[in-house]
Amino acid sequence: MIQTRWLGRIRYEDALALQEDIVARKAGDADAADELLLLEHDSVFTIGRTADQSSLRDVSPVVVIGRGGQGTWHGPGQLVGYPLLDLRRRGSDLHRYLRELEEFLIAVCAELGVSAQRREGLTGVWAGERKLASIGVGVRRWISMHGFALNVCGAMEGFARITPCGLDGVEMTSLEREGAGAVSVESVAHLAGVRFSEMFAFDEEMEKPA
Repeated sequence: MIQTRWLGRIRYEDALALQEDIVARKAGDADAADELLLLEHDSVFTIGRTADQSSLRDVSPVVVIGRGGQGTWHGPGQLVGYPLLDLRRRGSDLHRYLRELEEFLIAVCAELGVSAQRREGLTGVWAGERKLASIGVGVRRWISMHGFALNVCGAMEGFARITPCGLDGVEMTSLEREGAGAVSVESVAHLAGVRFSEMFAFDEEMEKPA
């Protein structure tokens, strides 16, 4: 069973501290519940641990975090999801986990009337040539953290100040722009929480971690 929490609008640093607490607890307790944190951030720029930070241009402040990927922006109008999952229960396969996150996001978009898909060689979810959702994960002792950001509605001005995910010329879009109608971050969070719990349930008979 996955415990899902809607946290509303919170600071990036507060969400990061909460993730770290949960990961530490799960790493020490194989029976601790998997969790999904759903939330919206105040405007913030983040980047993974890389020497090349050119995707951020000259923005500040920047939070450097332990995930994969180049620079991105989080802010109002965007649904952020942080799955804290024991990947040992799911085959300890990071590549598969990334593809499953994409599949989950594509399914959520479809329920809202938006056709989304993968693009070969690029992690994330797209509506045609426009990027709709970004994925950047970290793993600590096979416990996942960080996760996905699905653009729901609003202006998303922060993306114009960077090179999103280091992809030159990429156009960012949202569910609202792609025809989902009057959607809110909270309403999409509710749908995402239900679908995530369905898609990421695992067989209790699978081998438990030692």
